[in-house]
Amino acid sequence: MFALVDCNNFYVSCERVFNPRLEGIPVIVLSNNDGCVVARSNEAKALGIKMGVPLFQIQPLVRQQRIAVLSSNYALYGDMSQRVMQVLEQFTPTLEIYSIDEAFLSLDGFAHLDLTTYARSIRQTVRRWTGIPVSIGLGTTKTIAKLANYHAKRSRKAGGVLDLTPPDLLSVALHRTPVDEIWGIGAAITQRLNQRGIETAAQFVAASPKEFAVPFRSS
Repeated sequence: MFALVDCNNFYVSCERVFNPRLEGIPVIVLSNNDGCVVARSNEAKALGIKMGVPLFQIQPLVRQQRIAVLSSNYALYGDMSQRVMQVLEQFTPTLEIYSIDEAFLSLDGFAHLDLTTYARSIRQTVRRWTGIPVSIGLGTTKTIAKLANYHAKRSRKAGGVLDLTPPDLLSVALHRTPVDEIWGIGAAITQRLNQRGIETAAQFVAASPKEFAVPFRSS
């Protein structure tokens, strides 16, 4: 059993910890040379700002919407990441740091607990001790935990935590997940799958490998 803890809009969240005036307004963080967008607040996402877009292309929108534009501060983000991971270590015997803002927690041996309640405790503790909001996905595999996290971030009803252990919930999630959101499936494979009518995770799971194994084989 695994939990995937993913910090929400991590770079922006780090900036907000030390500058509360950024709360509730659109914020973007730029790359090293201030050339393109590498992080966005939910408010900025709602304005249609995409990851990687060059700053010069959105300057009119920045001025019109009074978007806060910040240079990246990787020393800060690294320090805050370390703080988050130190908190997570207290909740699992095995912590696998996946990236600066993501980690897998092994929950083997925790069957006696209500794992959703346990995950909410993790979420609340991280927020209280670091100021960073996180979402948590629970699943029997890392891939399912990733999938659960994807929906935990997008479902108001989930409240930031989603357990996809129940088969019925997993089935619903698979039908609602675009195939390109499956961990490890990139743009090129997504395009090939779409050409074969496979657009959701459910269709991908149901498909026979024989349907696309040969065309996908490297030359």
